[in-house]
Amino acid sequence: MDKHYKKEGKYSYFEAGEGTPIVILHGLMGGLSNFDGVAQYFPTKGYKVVIPDLPIYTQSILKTNVKSFAKYVKDFITFKGFDKVILLGNSLGGHIALYHTKLYPEKVAGLVITGSSGLYESAMGDSYPRRGDYEYIKKKAEDVFYDPKIATPELIDEVYATANDRIKLIKTLTIAKSAIRHNMAKDLPKMDVETCIIWGKNDSVTPPNVAEEFDKLLPNSTLYWIDKCGHAAMMEHPDEFNEILEKWLTEQKL
Repeated sequence: MDKHYKKEGKYSYFEAGEGTPIVILHGLMGGLSNFDGVAQYFPTKGYKVVIPDLPIYTQSILKTNVKSFAKYVKDFITFKGFDKVILLGNSLGGHIALYHTKLYPEKVAGLVITGSSGLYESAMGDSYPRRGDYEYIKKKAEDVFYDPKIATPELIDEVYATANDRIKLIKTLTIAKSAIRHNMAKDLPKMDVETCIIWGKNDSVTPPNVAEEFDKLLPNSTLYWIDKCGHAAMMEHPDEFNEILEKWLTEQKL
């Protein structure tokens, strides 16, 4: 992934391939590597995959909210000179993608959400991390996946470090409150962009009924399930995730 990582102006991002841009938005505790499977596959299929580092912990506290992140994504798309993009988001990234689509529908050719927040907000964790309690954080990280082994020691250490960084913790809680404030239930019926919803059947963070609610409220959505899968389908079942996404993109002629 490193050789495709770029820094330009205020933006840091991964970019590979040529063709229709798929702009990927990571979640709160997620990083660019969560999308390794997508980033390796779609550049070979005629798409340009672009994953910006979202400024989740680097913006001022006043700009630490879903709406500001959506504007950041719009500015990034403009900076890259893209006309229209396919937006793909997981967890908080899904929420930002939805909010961006609400504000700037003309920029979005298609929308893909997986384990997205935006309707149901214990997505950010109801008892958000207890600092200093490694076992608790390990359990929380493992609960994100159907197979707890996906939560590698490196991943757990990363979450633990974030939970024990006072500024990051304050910003995480600020984002959680912002996610509740920016509930999308009233907006979704007015958003007619073609939307692909890919959901883990065993997601305990945003349970299956959340996916069903998104599907019911969005006028042009298609819902796909992945079995034995938790909150980050693109990490747990990358091949199946890519297969579903490619099929949907082909059907929509995107």
